Amino acid sequence: MTGRPRVVVAMSGGVDSSVAAALLIEAGHDVTGVTMKLWGGESDTGCCSVSDVDDARRVADELGIDHHVFNFGDDFEANVVGPYVADHAAGRTPNPCVECNRHLKFDKLLRRASALGFDSVATGHHARVVRRRDGARRVARGADRAKDQSYVVAMLDQGQLHRVLMPVGELTKAEVRASARRLGLRTAAKPDSQDVCFVTAASGRAEFLGRRLPLSPGRVLDRSGVELGRVDAVELVTVGQRRGLGLAGGAAPRYVLAVDAVAATVTVGSRRDLLHDVVGLSGLRWSHQRFAGPVLAQCSAHGIARPAQLDPSGAILRWERPQRRVAPGQSVVFYDGDEVVGSALAT
Repeated sequence: MTGRPRVVVAMSGGVDSSVAAALLIEAGHDVTGVTMKLWGGESDTGCCSVSDVDDARRVADELGIDHHVFNFGDDFEANVVGPYVADHAAGRTPNPCVECNRHLKFDKLLRRASALGFDSVATGHHARVVRRRDGARRVARGADRAKDQSYVVAMLDQGQLHRVLMPVGELTKAEVRASARRLGLRTAAKPDSQDVCFVTAASGRAEFLGRRLPLSPGRVLDRSGVELGRVDAVELVTVGQRRGLGLAGGAAPRYVLAVDAVAATVTVGSRRDLLHDVVGLSGLRWSHQRFAGPVLAQCSAHGIARPAQLDPSGAILRWERPQRRVAPGQSVVFYDGDEVVGSALAT
């Protein structure tokens, strides 16, 4: 036993988690690298490829720390891939990266680390964990606003926040890469992961879903029920979508207002029709205690937080000014300034 804080760093093979491990070593922690093996199929766009595991292992060697691979494939299938497919089948728009964080990084991995005697789990997210005067902790936006990932870790509760570290949240991306170059890490110039790790760029979402569920052709209707065209698969359509609807050109742009997977219909309307005053919510959870007052609500990972007010029931969000409809299934994250106070799912 070293007497130093023992930390598991979730190493994805990218530059952010590599630098997170290095920073914690420099700060005097007893660091062990862990890569989660989540997806056993093809992967060319995310953080689950064989080369990513190799990069993580080699970075751990460069840093002089132990490295392990934890196989959480069954949990990933049950909590991320399966729900992703089910959401598409039901006409919802899933957010698999949020669910991976919810169920794998900050649940399964955190519990495994605790069972092995580690004090904390660290990740390379561009977000911060801040401590308030009353001792409570909140997720806050990262120093690099262009890379901020607070939205995808907004579900963390107090028990998790007291055991999670996000060292690179205090740095810009340029500073992260500069640190990696200074340390001579092989990931210094590695591009960021993009898109969903289990959907390849070559095959795409349609082929992936087509192997797991029957894709249903559907009718495209205007708000009065008049048929305007057809889509090959309603399961691939999302609220707010404009392109790929097979509608004749020349008319004013039309946007998806609703998807009814059961009836195999897609309802479209104008840009003005796309605006809404309210968002239905489910699964509301607070970071600490119920937050009273107006919030800034963000509805996508790279979206802009807009002023809103939560209904006392917690089931409705009311925008200060009308905003684009939020696709059912998307996370809605509530901020007080730069700090996350809660989150829910759009219905």
